[in-house]
Amino acid sequence: MSQNFNSPDFYNIDELLTEEHKLIRESTRQWVSKSVSPIIEEYAQKAKFPDHLIKELAEIGAFGPYIPEKYGGAGLDQISYGIMMQEIERGDSGIRSTASVQSSLVMYPIWKFGSDEQKEKYLPKLAKGKIMGCFGLTEPDHGSNPGGMISNFKSDGDYVILNGSKMWISNSPFADIAVVWAKDENKRIHGIIVERGMDGFTTPETHNKWSLRASSTGELIFDNVRVPKKNILPGKSGLGAPLMCLDSARYGISWGAIGVAMDCYSTALKYSLERIQFGKPIAAKQLQQKKLAEMLTEITKAQLLSWKLGKLKNEDRATSAQISLAKRNNVDMAMNIARDARQILGGMGITGDFSIMRHMMNLESVITYEGTHDIHLLILGNEITGHNAF
Repeated sequence: MSQNFNSPDFYNIDELLTEEHKLIRESTRQWVSKSVSPIIEEYAQKAKFPDHLIKELAEIGAFGPYIPEKYGGAGLDQISYGIMMQEIERGDSGIRSTASVQSSLVMYPIWKFGSDEQKEKYLPKLAKGKIMGCFGLTEPDHGSNPGGMISNFKSDGDYVILNGSKMWISNSPFADIAVVWAKDENKRIHGIIVERGMDGFTTPETHNKWSLRASSTGELIFDNVRVPKKNILPGKSGLGAPLMCLDSARYGISWGAIGVAMDCYSTALKYSLERIQFGKPIAAKQLQQKKLAEMLTEITKAQLLSWKLGKLKNEDRATSAQISLAKRNNVDMAMNIARDARQILGGMGITGDFSIMRHMMNLESVITYEGTHDIHLLILGNEITGHNAF
């Protein structure tokens, strides 16, 4: 990936960005080109998470960029957050997952629903990457229906006793804390902060993944874990609380997917101009131009979608259904572009010499996690018709 990568910007969308936005994009882009791109293929091939990047992600402000400065964040707006996710995912979806889990699924619920004591205890350390977190919602038997969860806790004096399990949890194998969603004796869902080292809490790693190979994925197992009641998030209960966190993360994904699409488009365009067949660059052939023109069209539409969604987020007006539309559209767009870009590269497209096949495999996870492609379709259908088809 070139150090002097330029975003496709066919509609002059840069004019809608502030100078601060462009500075954030440039600094994040330079970090990705320096620290992620040179090593990511090797780590993906080895199915190993490059944990040395945690410190650097903290240094560039990728952990909780919109969290207020008094809690260690940068106090940036939502478009800045989106731009950072775009550039990091241009490097790799797994690295972006690490950042967005820490930001939107761990720091966000503590900031929004936590006590003052919880905010002061955890947020500054999370922002600096001194501790890492994960988010426990999905269970072995409850993915698209998280309300059916069976993880539960019972009161025991100043503690609760937590039992259950979660799976497909990004960052779990190395996380210091987990924001876990479980039901109390009244079947009400609460968030609770579980710390590494609590007896009965284990985080086995998930192996044999074809997707997000440079990301660390695992389970969360709770076997009569005694957790202090002061670790329960007091600000909000019910399924709406974790869904608010997912809205924040899904918004970031809508930007991140654009980064993947840009990288695949840029790679395919460069290759098509250099690859000579039948005496001409393949870029001179109609079918390759069709692919490239459609890629640029879809990227441009997605850029406008996420920028407008960012404006709505800044004004606290973005709805869950609007976020679902953007997540669903942009990830699907990126998948289609990755496949077309791979075809332009022919056989070279399947090798680790280029980023496209890695992106394509990563997107198979991105289109499924944090609301599957079909579930987001039904969220929109419910919004349109008033009838819930779940």
